[in-house]
Amino acid sequence: MSAIENRFWQDRPTFVTGATGLVGGWVVRKLLDLGADVVCLIRDWVPQSELVSGHLIERVKIVRGDVRDQEVLERILGEYEIDTIIHLAAQTIVSIANRNPVSTLETNIAGTWALLEACRRSPAVKQVILASSDKAYGEHETLPYREETPLEGRHPYDVSKSCADLIAQAYAATYDLPVAVTRCGNFYGGGDLNWNRIVPGTIRSVLRGQRPIIRSDGKYVRDYFYVEDGAAAYILLAERMAENSELRGHAFNFSNEGQLTVFEVVERILALMHCDLAPEVRNETNNEIYRQYLNAEKAKQVLGWRPLFTLDQGLEQTITWYQNFLGVSQ
Repeated sequence: MSAIENRFWQDRPTFVTGATGLVGGWVVRKLLDLGADVVCLIRDWVPQSELVSGHLIERVKIVRGDVRDQEVLERILGEYEIDTIIHLAAQTIVSIANRNPVSTLETNIAGTWALLEACRRSPAVKQVILASSDKAYGEHETLPYREETPLEGRHPYDVSKSCADLIAQAYAATYDLPVAVTRCGNFYGGGDLNWNRIVPGTIRSVLRGQRPIIRSDGKYVRDYFYVEDGAAAYILLAERMAENSELRGHAFNFSNEGQLTVFEVVERILALMHCDLAPEVRNETNNEIYRQYLNAEKAKQVLGWRPLFTLDQGLEQTITWYQNFLGVSQ
């Protein structure tokens, strides 16, 4: 930790939405390590989350409420004199969005405009980091995605991220709101309790001596981005925004710039866990983008960002986390 980081975050009133989610727990942990004064908005009580199980909740201020409730958001920003916001709250599961689109659209779109409108009415707010996604781009023949690639989501989750992303850019352009957007690949890491996702599902299956399940045909191509790298990226972007007001309205891709099929990720996990179980391929996936991966050159050049972990390093950390969480070792 540098002295500059110390001065920036020490006692800084920082508001995190989505703190019980995969990325949120790691963001809160890093902010606390840096000395920030953290306030979290929580809708549902998730005892298995990193925020709760890691005892981080005992070190932050908690407000119970829904991210769509603009009145609650305005109260938080005013009463806690918030300087910096990291907006992570979202319904992030593609299959849930396909089955129940309304809850996803309400949380991801209405929740975003409620927060940004609350920020517009709270002039003390200095930086807002909004988590979009590579899914916001939709499906394109030309890859990798660059920040200027059009946002053309077609399925419910992708559309929700495209809309939230564009709303953030509108508030920056129209109201000069100090908001910047992150677009990351598929997050993985300790604390992901959605067992339908390929990384936690595969690790849990291996630890239980079961064949891992691939719900797609195994050939979908994605970026896989370690959650601690994501947390560090959000925090770095907030610091850079404080140094350079011209970053407002900008979007940044964060990625290890890998191109991995589901099969390849499963093979890496099996190799790291010294397991020879063959995966069960169910080929049940639909309404998902087949190939997507990101170019992160802008973040490297403009922000001086670099990933801290390779894929194998991230997977090793993740495997250890689940061994501890499940109380199982190989």
